[in-house]
Amino acid sequence: MFERFSSGYYLGRLYVEPYDGSEAAIQRTEHERLNEHVYASGTGVERIDYPLVMKLDSAHFPVVGDDGVPAGTLALPREVVELEALPDDRPVFLADGTRAAELLRYAGYDLDALDPSRHRT
Repeated sequence: MFERFSSGYYLGRLYVEPYDGSEAAIQRTEHERLNEHVYASGTGVERIDYPLVMKLDSAHFPVVGDDGVPAGTLALPREVVELEALPDDRPVFLADGTRAAELLRYAGYDLDALDPSRHRT
């Protein structure tokens, strides 16, 4: 679904649609799979429920897993999207672990509280 695009991002295509949730979301199983593939180190037991960070156009969104979101879909809260432009099949960037940690810190997430070994530099 996502392939390496640059040193900080993967690129993929998702069907992007507005929804009534408060956070950007993708289908929970896809979220866990992407989290494990992109963010996990492959050693020991690791959490796979951390927010992913996706970029659509020029906006970054922390993205959670949600069983109610269809597979292959990025659901964005209605208040953060231009409703005239959606739904649509769109290119979406997925931040790698280092870039995601940086962006989540900017957004106010306390990554050390989540897991101090989560993000390696």
